[in-house]
Amino acid sequence: MGVRITPPTERTCERCGRSERWDDAVEGWRIDEDAGQIYCLHEWDINGTFVPITERP
Repeated sequence: MGVRITPPTERTCERCGRSERWDDAVEGWRIDEDAGQIYCLHEWDINGTFVPITERP
């Protein structure tokens, strides 16, 4: 039995509205249209339920 992790392909900052998409060609995030606030500490619309590490008993 295997595990598959599916990362997000797009994200939007909840503070300034900046939107980005994942670009496989450069293996990184690219800004869509609006760059948002240049000094914003971006808070991406990720709910925080993803847990990549589990503890062993």
